[in-house]
Amino acid sequence: MHFKNILVVCVGNICRSPMAEYLLKKDHPDLNIYSAGISGMIGHAADAKAQHCMQKIGIDMSGHIAQKLNAELIKKSDLILVMSSNQQKHIEQTWPFAKGKTFRLGHWQGKNVPDPYQHDQAFFDQTSELIQSCVADWTKQI
Repeated sequence: MHFKNILVVCVGNICRSPMAEYLLKKDHPDLNIYSAGISGMIGHAADAKAQHCMQKIGIDMSGHIAQKLNAELIKKSDLILVMSSNQQKHIEQTWPFAKGKTFRLGHWQGKNVPDPYQHDQAFFDQTSELIQSCVADWTKQI
């Protein structure tokens, strides 16, 4: 499989998808990797707790600006990584042409990635560790 354009999706585009996006960018600086939210908190920075998780492993997400998912982003993506089965269903129902290229980030582990939004730092840390582990699985496939 060869992917040039990878889209990572969550709900708000301020917690999970930016963390996965920046981790993938670190592993694949040659690819176009971006993220969006199904109900994106447009114009917002990444959540401070998510930024803290990434700072601990040397990744700076301070430049992140949230955007909302749209047909254009889906069309230009070779691979779309979502956080849950429900998100995958929603995207495939809304944009049928996304079928076949939309997978859960936790696909290889059979897991959804829970939303840490408005939870404590410990929950963010757990989520970050799960995302890192899922990204490592995808890195073997990309």
